Amino acid sequence: MDEDISEYALELSLSLDIDYADVRLESQERTDIILKNGVLDVVSSIKNEGIGIRIMTDQGIGFSSSNKLDKNNVEKTVKEAFRQSKACKRKSPISLSEEKVIKAEWSVPEKIKLSDTGVEQKLDALFSWEKTISSLGDTPSRVIFLTDKQTHKLFRNSEGSHVQGYLPIIICFYFVTVRHDTQVEQASKRFGYAGGWEAFEHFAVTEDAVSEVEMLKTLMEKGRKSPQGKMDLVAGPDVMGIICHESCGHPTEADRILGREASQAGESFMSKDLLGTPIGSECVTVVDDPTIETSFGFYAYDDEGVKARRRFLYKNGIITEFLHNRESAAAMGANSNAAARSTGYSREPIVRMANTFLLPGDFSVEELTEDVTHGIYMKSYTEWNIDDKRYNQKYIGRESYQIEHGEITSMVKRPVLEITTPAFWKAVDACGNDLTFRAGNCGKGDPIQEMDVLYGGPTTRLRNIQIR
Repeated sequence: MDEDISEYALELSLSLDIDYADVRLESQERTDIILKNGVLDVVSSIKNEGIGIRIMTDQGIGFSSSNKLDKNNVEKTVKEAFRQSKACKRKSPISLSEEKVIKAEWSVPEKIKLSDTGVEQKLDALFSWEKTISSLGDTPSRVIFLTDKQTHKLFRNSEGSHVQGYLPIIICFYFVTVRHDTQVEQASKRFGYAGGWEAFEHFAVTEDAVSEVEMLKTLMEKGRKSPQGKMDLVAGPDVMGIICHESCGHPTEADRILGREASQAGESFMSKDLLGTPIGSECVTVVDDPTIETSFGFYAYDDEGVKARRRFLYKNGIITEFLHNRESAAAMGANSNAAARSTGYSREPIVRMANTFLLPGDFSVEELTEDVTHGIYMKSYTEWNIDDKRYNQKYIGRESYQIEHGEITSMVKRPVLEITTPAFWKAVDACGNDLTFRAGNCGKGDPIQEMDVLYGGPTTRLRNIQIR
């Protein structure tokens, strides 16, 4: 990347009547491969680079970007960001939280560099997975895709911060339709890793897909109708992960609380006044932590140059912290906790999650179930939905079992959990020791930004809740 052009952009910005400016220069190399039913459908390699410039004046914030990095186009981009900031008409001025001036470099190590891994090696892996999955039979539709991204970032601002970073990411996803007689089910999973080609030692794609296909065949053949009524629920890590993301991560995004996302991704049932109030039982601690090495949501500094750290969203059942960028932090009298993320130079950084999960407890799955007289073990989910304030929600089980007198018995089909966020977290009475993560993607903003995130948790027990 041409560091000089970012310095030029910042100097131009400082020559104008501004309160603040930042410049983000990014370069990304990306490869995508898709197999459909054993046939190579897509192979593409793209290199994309550009600059994003944000300027704050007494009127507001303006943002503009360009993929042309000559001085003439960069000057046009600076002037457009300045023009937008002056065109804003606000009842109250925008301010940013005061943060440390940072000068840092960071990078994610690769044991096997992505740049040294050819397309042929990647194709060999995908065709091997496809061969194993198709050999199971009764899988009329199979899609496997692989994406790897190598992103170089440079951030600098008018306060003196200067941060460089390198983030290599690998993503794998499979989607399989499974058939048994007249019944059809679908299996899918996303894997994500920050690092090099060594990721495939961790992914275990074929083992996971084979297990899912065989489980769905058994479910279609032997699964019974789920019982309904008040009972205990033991929720697996997959279920807890999506619930942490939806009913803790999203409602604690400060921009949602302030109403910025109201016409896009929605609002939040939370308010600033809820900080320090109970939301769940004492064994509930949900964190969002970008600093976990090799994790799909990893970063060392956010896209406003703030150093990343673990954020305690719910701690011992208490609402403890919101996710902030510098704008939302200033509006609430706080400091940024490094939650400003962007999917690329052409998108403005907004408040986002990273790795969101429930901290584990000390119990095994057997210990969690042996104390259940009548209940459901919802090991994974097939679908979910939640309202735009993240209060009322619904989760439908995929791999699920009935629990009777402490024993996991027959498979059941599609148990339904409908519950509010406080009711869910207050019903938690024990957390397992099997913390597990799942890669996901999260959409937010306009234009939409699909962000790499991770979510997870341990197997968790809830008491006396309604199953439909």
